[in-house]
Amino acid sequence: MGNQTAFLTFSGIISPSARQFAEQLCRQQATPKKGEQVRLNTLAVSFVNSYLQYMSVETDLEASDCWNPVQQLLMDVADLSIKNIGSLECRPVLEGEEFVYVPPEAQSNRIGYVAVQISKSYREAKLLGFIKEVSTDILAISQLSSLEKLLEYLTQLNTAKLTVQSQISNSLIQLTQWFDNIIDNSWQEIEALLSTQAIYADSSLRNTKHAFISRGKLIELRQRKTEQTVVLVVTLTPENESEMDVIVEIHPTKGEIYLPQNLQLKILDLEGACVMEAQTRSTNKNIQLQFSGEIGEHFSVKLVLGDSSTIESFAI
Repeated sequence: MGNQTAFLTFSGIISPSARQFAEQLCRQQATPKKGEQVRLNTLAVSFVNSYLQYMSVETDLEASDCWNPVQQLLMDVADLSIKNIGSLECRPVLEGEEFVYVPPEAQSNRIGYVAVQISKSYREAKLLGFIKEVSTDILAISQLSSLEKLLEYLTQLNTAKLTVQSQISNSLIQLTQWFDNIIDNSWQEIEALLSTQAIYADSSLRNTKHAFISRGKLIELRQRKTEQTVVLVVTLTPENESEMDVIVEIHPTKGEIYLPQNLQLKILDLEGACVMEAQTRSTNKNIQLQFSGEIGEHFSVKLVLGDSSTIESFAI
């Protein structure tokens, strides 16, 4: 392990199995240049994976894009999936280099970036440091934070994830009970909330012969100096005995024409991960997301406006 001073790094041997696997993937590529890229990416991810497992961080190597042969062929990615948190990009750096290359395809959907120095023999590696975000293809190694910050950051993300999961598990709204007229008073008839406004956005679900039920709720989003209120509408349509179609919509309140700009609508799964999302621009009269789920399946609706957010949790 590297010296633990003000700036923590980590040095070690790349396992023979990791080197063999990287060599195998390298030979499968169409050109020597692409082969070398895949080799370095694979070695970098393998080394970070070993380090994080040693530090008791749960990873899912096979869920990473870089372990997918098609993704390897089409893109330059070196991601490592961290269980229940997200993807960490592990960018390889050769000895003596002062900059890290971060391709455009790796500059989004990442929880952070680690620079991994690979020796010329491919037998040793060193974790140089960590950074949360990048905004350019070329990143100076001098800009990296200590590796210690990575472990602190992953702990924070995991704690936040557990908090979201706890919020999701509490106060679940049982949607199928709506068909039995078991409905909390906070969920009102749509006409009471939207009056003469266009109640629904276009949807194939509402052009069906199946019965459906809709209810709406006023949602307050409080920011530092202002308060915005919108209407959350949930519509449930039976698809068969075990599956329901769901529409989640956001509408402005009475007297308003448009929704607030940059309002985000997100659908979260049971783990708190975002699986669908939509965002308003300057003149949206409504936004909606549509999906299907099995009876008993849990999901949450998260609304985000600036530094304000709220979550409503449901069971189908």
